[in-house]
Amino acid sequence: MDDAGLRTKSRSARKAKGLGHLRRAEILEAAERVFLSYGYEGATIRRIAEEVGVSSTALYMHFHDKGEILIEICESAFAKLLAQNSAISALDVDPVLRVRQMLEAYMRFAFDNPNAYQVVYCSTHPALGEERGESVGALSDRCYALFLQAVQAIADAGRLRGRVEDSAQLSWAACHGLVSLLIARPTFGWAAREGLVQGMLDAALEGLVSA
Repeated sequence: MDDAGLRTKSRSARKAKGLGHLRRAEILEAAERVFLSYGYEGATIRRIAEEVGVSSTALYMHFHDKGEILIEICESAFAKLLAQNSAISALDVDPVLRVRQMLEAYMRFAFDNPNAYQVVYCSTHPALGEERGESVGALSDRCYALFLQAVQAIADAGRLRGRVEDSAQLSWAACHGLVSLLIARPTFGWAAREGLVQGMLDAALEGLVSA
């Protein structure tokens, strides 16, 4: 095929203009895949645009640079997790059950949004070290604070074996380890996912909570 044919093929592969919010969502989903494949440093606006099927110029109409895209991915993820934790915090339930529900919701989020989860929790974020990443840090801190409060309630009831912060971080890390492996190694001969999820919750809480 000659150069003219290649140019024609490239143009024909371009997507038609869509509604702004729909195209923005497409860009974010494509960027998640590119960040996972190439890392933040290796990702480029051109690669993200090609993944979406638009020109780099069209992508710049929605985002100024790849750092802004990464920030929106992280903000969206933390906003969803914050909403989950806020809703669970408002429930009038046993404090151990509240912590279990938060941890389970966290794992469900990871399974429902595997690309976003890996970008947010399994990757480095050079762009977030800048001042403009403060909004992401604030959302993350609020989300963690609600979880820490839930663990504190177990301690206040005299049922926590260790320190509050240690217990919160150990249980979170345990759940993160499970979901990260399940997402990253899907072809391994895993046992049934639901059994692993519930077993992890049982093990994490049994080790941290006294009878």
